[in-house]
Amino acid sequence: MLKIGIICAGDRELEPFLQHIENCRISEKAMLKIYEGTVNGINIVTLFCGVCKVNAAIATQILIDYYNVNSVINAGTCGGMVNELEIFDTIISTEVAYHDVHDDVLTGFHPWLETVYFSSDKRMLDISKKATANISNGFKIVFGRMVTGESFITQDGRDEINEKYSPLSVDMETGSIAHVCYVNRIPFIAIRTITDTPTQSGAENFDINCEKASKIAKDIVLQFLKEMKLEYEV
Repeated sequence: MLKIGIICAGDRELEPFLQHIENCRISEKAMLKIYEGTVNGINIVTLFCGVCKVNAAIATQILIDYYNVNSVINAGTCGGMVNELEIFDTIISTEVAYHDVHDDVLTGFHPWLETVYFSSDKRMLDISKKATANISNGFKIVFGRMVTGESFITQDGRDEINEKYSPLSVDMETGSIAHVCYVNRIPFIAIRTITDTPTQSGAENFDINCEKASKIAKDIVLQFLKEMKLEYEV
């Protein structure tokens, strides 16, 4: 039985999902409020985890251990890292890395990765490509690399991150969610919409654009769930 965890960083990113949950039940674990129900006929468990890597990791492990999710979607917002993408464009992860963890930490020690990148689940990627093929919301939907770290990137550090990782986006949670899913062998993908860019950077742009970006990401996730239901019914 499909049971999908949807993890958002903040309450504003989670809010657009709540109206779509049928038969919603609310519980609490580790000071987190968790919402369970169905969306588009699929069992989902969702929450906002709070900002930063540790909070995201805690939430992910809880959804796996206590709520028995068997796939995870990281949904919400991100910072754009390339000039070709604009505010309200959406990135769907193909792979994710930490931009603030030394290369050999995860390759030389647990979980002994072959590279510094956590790959998104291939089946979920295929489903997301089908789901987004006919979406026309006036903004781009692209597939590519995301990176995660413990700081909100404005301009400081941007060039170094781009030079080393060439990511499409940056955030503070995706890498750790992918990390926890990897060690638990749980399929993972991230769908995040841009709130700020290299030319329109800063927390003020995040604040201005978060609500709309979160709704765009939510709409794409809902379309993904429709396609996923079809895929698993075949």
